Amino acid sequence: MDPRHKDRISVVQELFGQTFTTQPTLHEKTRKVLENLENINNIIQKFAPKFPIDKIAKVDIAILQLAVYEMTIEKKEPPKVIINEAVELAREMGGEKTYSFVNAVLGKIYGKSV
Repeated sequence: MDPRHKDRISVVQELFGQTFTTQPTLHEKTRKVLENLENINNIIQKFAPKFPIDKIAKVDIAILQLAVYEMTIEKKEPPKVIINEAVELAREMGGEKTYSFVNAVLGKIYGKSV
């Protein structure tokens, strides 16, 4: 398994855990996502207005938060790579339709930022 994929899984798990209780974070990327969480959540809410943040499944929101951070703040990889990786994480970790939801939201964000 690609080490970047493993790191993303760990970050998603840490973000998921943070929704229940404050925990020490292991990854620098998790800390950076949390530092920018208000801005990230505003972006998600803007592009998924029918789904309030607190009503989105916790694992789904963790995947979206990581991907939005990587697309809009970190910008180290092409957006299509980030979206593909987020969809893959959604297939592995999310519900039956998570991957299509993640793909739709990130596709809208990508479409507006191009």
